[in-house]
Amino acid sequence: MKENINGVSIHYRTEGENGSKVLLLHGWGCDMTMMQPVAEALKQTHNVLLVDFPGHGQSDRPPEPWGVPEYAECLWELLQRLSFFPCSVIAHSFGCRIATWLEKEKPSLFHKIVFTGAAGIRPQPSAEAQKKSKRYQKLKQYSEMLKKLPLMKSVAEDMQNKLRQRYGSRDYNALDEEMRRTFVKVIQLDLTEYYACFHSSTLLIWGDADTETPLWMAKEMEKRIPDCGLVVLEGGSHFAYLEQIFRFNTIVRQFLKEDE
Repeated sequence: MKENINGVSIHYRTEGENGSKVLLLHGWGCDMTMMQPVAEALKQTHNVLLVDFPGHGQSDRPPEPWGVPEYAECLWELLQRLSFFPCSVIAHSFGCRIATWLEKEKPSLFHKIVFTGAAGIRPQPSAEAQKKSKRYQKLKQYSEMLKKLPLMKSVAEDMQNKLRQRYGSRDYNALDEEMRRTFVKVIQLDLTEYYACFHSSTLLIWGDADTETPLWMAKEMEKRIPDCGLVVLEGGSHFAYLEQIFRFNTIVRQFLKEDE
């Protein structure tokens, strides 16, 4: 099913009819199919909503570079149109950014929150990372100067492509120029101070071998969120919830059931 929100077609699907509402949010570069194994475990006892974020899956791209607030407002509009609130939310990675913004700005929206591999805390760059960033900026400026010279445009573009491959993240390099601007806006927002504003009971489920959002981020969130618990999945990567899906679903079902 699709809903047009401010000119953007949003692809979504609902599963199950009985029980409380549960929203499932995927990570960056993924789509709703990555949350389907969770939906399968919940749809017999809950009303589940899966969504493709704009620029992902079968949803349209954002009409301009979006950040977390724009994504969150779009999702909030969809939830209102579908009368899918209040609800609980289970989110992975990028989806946690959106849920974090909504938890602070729409405090009555969520019953319970489950985050896995949550993005949102910007780490302080190391001295080496700062040097790397300065090298990249200097070389990028040089390539922009080359672009302005006759017959050098193709050389400059090739140079910029090599710079992106060398200095850019995997997620960044997988995008075209338009979506890269959205990606940069998304990751530039540090949500660290938002966690203290949480009203909902929150459960963090994390892989201890996660290199994308390391375990220290989960521990920092646990300290800041007023009503929060942390479950560590041993050996789990950034996609620990899929790698240990049976354990993940068992923990989530129990957490959602506690106040039903």
